[in-house]
Amino acid sequence: MASFVKFESFVEGLAKKEHNLHTDTIMVMLTNSTPNVATHTVKADLTDLSTANGYTAGGSDSTNAVSRSGGTVSVTGADITWTSSGAGFGPFRYAVLYNDTHASDALIGYYDYGSSITPANGETFTVDMTTTWFTLA
Repeated sequence: MASFVKFESFVEGLAKKEHNLHTDTIMVMLTNSTPNVATHTVKADLTDLSTANGYTAGGSDSTNAVSRSGGTVSVTGADITWTSSGAGFGPFRYAVLYNDTHASDALIGYYDYGSSITPANGETFTVDMTTTWFTLA
């Protein structure tokens, strides 16, 4: 399973109240552009896949949720599944989370799947969002 990697600007954005992970719309988009955690800050810094064959440019809503247990907060989302139709979509290697409510579509983090993926016609690709993205303690 791919592990979650945060963008450095996301940490600063949390401190400056740029993100409300409970109410903001957090989207997941697919890209084959290699993210740079130090310099990439907004969605436009990466190249999203085009709308085609089961994928819609901009990605899908993660249906994010925040929960607290004692002094620890966990952020999760719902699984996102794309089903390829026609010629397939891709290639992509990264599933990138960004804040669609933020004026500049600020980047949050990404999952690296290790190599490029192109689902063929009828195949599905699922981003497992039900595991905890990260915790703040």
